[in-house]
Amino acid sequence: MFHSIFQLLLIPLIFSFVFLLFLIPFKLLSSPSKTPKNPPPSAKKLPIIGNLHQIGSTLHLSLQAITQKHGPLVLIHLGSVPVLVVSSAEGAREILKTHDLIFSSRAKNYIYDILSFGSKDIGFAPYGEYWRQVKSVTVLHLLSRKRVQSFRKLREKETVDMIETIGKKCGSVVDITGMLFLLTNNILCQAALGKTYSDLKLMDLMARSQHLLGAFVVGSYIPWLSWVDRLRGLERGAKQVAKEFDELLDVVIDEHIDKNTKADSNGNGSQDLIDILLELQKENTKNFTLEKDTIKGVIFDVFVAGTDATYASVEWALSELVRHPDIMKKLQTEVTKIAKGRSMISEDDIQEMHYLKAVIKESLRLHPPVPVLIPHQSREDVKVMGYDIAKGTQVMVNVWAIARDPSIWEEPDKFNPDRFLNSSMDYRGFDYEYLPFGSGRRGCPGTEFAMATSEVVLANIVLKFDLTMPNERRPVELDMDGAPGLSVVRKSHLLLVPSSRLG
Repeated sequence: MFHSIFQLLLIPLIFSFVFLLFLIPFKLLSSPSKTPKNPPPSAKKLPIIGNLHQIGSTLHLSLQAITQKHGPLVLIHLGSVPVLVVSSAEGAREILKTHDLIFSSRAKNYIYDILSFGSKDIGFAPYGEYWRQVKSVTVLHLLSRKRVQSFRKLREKETVDMIETIGKKCGSVVDITGMLFLLTNNILCQAALGKTYSDLKLMDLMARSQHLLGAFVVGSYIPWLSWVDRLRGLERGAKQVAKEFDELLDVVIDEHIDKNTKADSNGNGSQDLIDILLELQKENTKNFTLEKDTIKGVIFDVFVAGTDATYASVEWALSELVRHPDIMKKLQTEVTKIAKGRSMISEDDIQEMHYLKAVIKESLRLHPPVPVLIPHQSREDVKVMGYDIAKGTQVMVNVWAIARDPSIWEEPDKFNPDRFLNSSMDYRGFDYEYLPFGSGRRGCPGTEFAMATSEVVLANIVLKFDLTMPNERRPVELDMDGAPGLSVVRKSHLLLVPSSRLG
């Protein structure tokens, strides 16, 4: 999420001039706060920047280093903003369950605001009636179990198409990352927009959005240094992405309005998410106005959150399987047995695939889609694990660190799906030792959608193909570095050589 923060603030002469010119305004602009009676342990901070010098390009690793030194609950300061860092299951339970309502809001971030049409989405909107209504509409009409099941044929068709494409390239190097990204994009486009829009560079917009969402926004923590963000081009980049996405969605929405007018006159027509949102906009029920920017904000969330959560989960799982051929063979044995000679695995088959589910769970443990949950913010003073937390404190829950806590997990850095075979632990947010999709009110509402796709795609890839490294490289040589960002995907594309298993 953060890109070399300390280096960023070492722009030539920044500290010397800023300290002299802005020290007094900083004191005036800093919001006064009462000192809690029993604050959590804290890391020593520097004037003005607080603990920013301890935050590197990989946020979850930086926060883990801080909590390893000071304990599982640590108060740091990013600029003038107090931030509670949580890296224990007990702390996560108190934040996301016991005091879920108190920590259910979001801090203001003007880059997020620009990208999400004024925070009119689900992910970044502050807690309140608006957020509840928008989330309810989206979950009911796109992300509920019933709706997810209704897209089954779409998922299976796109999976078949991808498998056929890979099959034609057997013996050659295949960009698996690109294949998975395209599949996810096609499924989301058809479910939300009614057809694919790859020709309008939607994938490029998503990649640029993820880069901006993962960037550290100096002005959100040190307001009078917002000019640094402008100097880095963050604000300009966010406005450009928002403009292009806005223009794309204007075209899509106008197409739907025209289509729906004709469908009304003909008495037919199938519905996607935009159709449903436009219909609700007409009804204006529950005294809730579904504005055009709200529709755009919801669609933005569907793509930004849905794309990475889906394709990256398969990408990381395949990466681990390639590095561990014995586990790959064990999984292939299971899928081959379940397939019973058929050329494809259906979604009905997935329920019988216990080892497949264990592989995905273990991959999500080591590679959660969002290693540090989007910051929560306290809406009032509260006690957490016996410590006083002041209203307005941001909270960063390091689910990556919790999932590698040696007091919870045996050999935590080892890829071992067997640990989940006799475990009731699940990824839906009820087990605080394991939170790949978060938990509580702000947990990822698209978990069912992402996992339904991930399971059927992974099952069919390992059923149909053996996968090896290019140029006869050894599996252990596969680069497993992640790219910095809000969600951590592979730094380099997964390039593999497929060969057919089924003749």
